Amino acid sequence: MKYSYVYFLTNHSNTVIYVGVTTNLIKRIYEHKNKLVKGFSQKYNLSKLIYFEVFEDINEAIKREKQIKGGSRLKKIQLIKSKNPELKDMYDQIV
Repeated sequence: MKYSYVYFLTNHSNTVIYVGVTTNLIKRIYEHKNKLVKGFSQKYNLSKLIYFEVFEDINEAIKREKQIKGGSRLKKIQLIKSKNPELKDMYDQIV
């Protein structure tokens, strides 16, 4: 079965939160960490995986991503801290 993921990235000072969706979390985070992704994440040096959710259906992941993006920064932080209170990089947990 192929899974889909909604994920949050931040920078080293935890000042910017990026929400994305992918079907290959390890590859996508590797691309962000190595600045292979042009755009927002590269501009703001976002390379720290601080949260992710797993879905069996890409459409559900996209729906969840839109729901999260529509929420406030405070709600995003609360969601992150519910699973990762210290905002540690979770990349090592997925590779």
